[in-house]
Amino acid sequence: MRTLSLIGSGYAGIATAISFIENGYNTICVDIDEKKVESINKGINPFYDPGINERVEKYAKNKKLRATTDLKEAILNSDASFICVGTPSKEDGGIDLKYIKEASKSIGKVLRYNKKYHVVAVKSTVIPGTTKDIVLPLLEKYSKKKAGKSYGVCMNPEFLREGNAYYDSINPDKIVIGQLDKKSGDVLRKIYSNFESVKKNPEILITTDLTTAEMIKYANNALLATKISFSNEIGNLCKKFGIDTYEVMKMVGMDNRLSPKFLASGIGFGGSCFPKDLEALRAIYADLNEDSDILDAVLEVNRKQPHKAVDLVNKYDPEVVAVLGLSFKPDTDDVRKTRVAAIIDRLLDEGKEVVAWDPFAIETFKKDYPELAYKIILENNLKRAVKNVDAIIIATEHSELKNFKFPDIPIIEGRRVFKNKKPNVEGICW
Repeated sequence: MRTLSLIGSGYAGIATAISFIENGYNTICVDIDEKKVESINKGINPFYDPGINERVEKYAKNKKLRATTDLKEAILNSDASFICVGTPSKEDGGIDLKYIKEASKSIGKVLRYNKKYHVVAVKSTVIPGTTKDIVLPLLEKYSKKKAGKSYGVCMNPEFLREGNAYYDSINPDKIVIGQLDKKSGDVLRKIYSNFESVKKNPEILITTDLTTAEMIKYANNALLATKISFSNEIGNLCKKFGIDTYEVMKMVGMDNRLSPKFLASGIGFGGSCFPKDLEALRAIYADLNEDSDILDAVLEVNRKQPHKAVDLVNKYDPEVVAVLGLSFKPDTDDVRKTRVAAIIDRLLDEGKEVVAWDPFAIETFKKDYPELAYKIILENNLKRAVKNVDAIIIATEHSELKNFKFPDIPIIEGRRVFKNKKPNVEGICW
């Protein structure tokens, strides 16, 4: 059985490792965080995502998944390495490539001693030109070998949704392989040709060049984010006319030129991808002295949208507000760029007491937003969270909310939870 190594054990790294395992490979996850490595080897997933946690436990136990801090050992004992490190935003919105550069240097040093052909694939989201102009030169410099001869280089973007990472990893709608040369691409094509999804539909396996593969990921995320902000603008207009925007967008999504996905109005998009990727794309436009009017509008709508929920709750002049949901979407503990932070921040600025509930994300919220966390009451029990409050804002559509018996107080839906309208419930877009 062939072995693949993944550099970085976050959402993309772990989910990708699971998909490789379920399609016939052993995997080695490499991380500099010793606690994370120890956790994975014990079968404990470092983050929450449905379908992932139990599989980390299962595959760590049977040794198909293991983690290490030893990059050299992982590369020398695998056939290909996938760079899955983070690409955070800089203060100006541009992409910070420090982890990509560090990984490329370290991998290059190991390749110096590698005697067999090895492919290095960038899976992290990087701006067009990064693999060709930064990763490849660093690999060559530190390996003292020419790319394309003793090792190959590819760009292989991921298209995973947090909260659905396991499903998306084994049921991809596309697998994009940007290749330095045919030999590099052949290795990845052989790996992915073993996937059941590719066997059923070979057309989802797409080959292109390094830079085009990078651009595909940004264009993909930018369009999805645009759909969300477009839906929110339509939703804001529907609100003025007393129209249910969910009914409108459901019909729009039935057009066979579109789809109903990412047309749900609400408090906006968050997470580690859309905000970061759109800011990075906008920074590229600025560097090239090109206008980014559509991206600017998408981000501005997203900035304003959470305040719609606060405007509505203020009609009831509450002193204590329960904010239900901290993660940017259900079935994840990820709070990066969550729109809930803007809601809580404004409520606090206006002198209100805030009780916040979430089934998964309390600890990550404490870590990522310590300045907000210590000012509010954090509660993992839903019944206690809504007791003795004056109003409720539903900020994340966790499944636990759908059948919960809420108190008869004003409820503002920032996400659609209730199928039927209720007298005490009002949506920000309906």
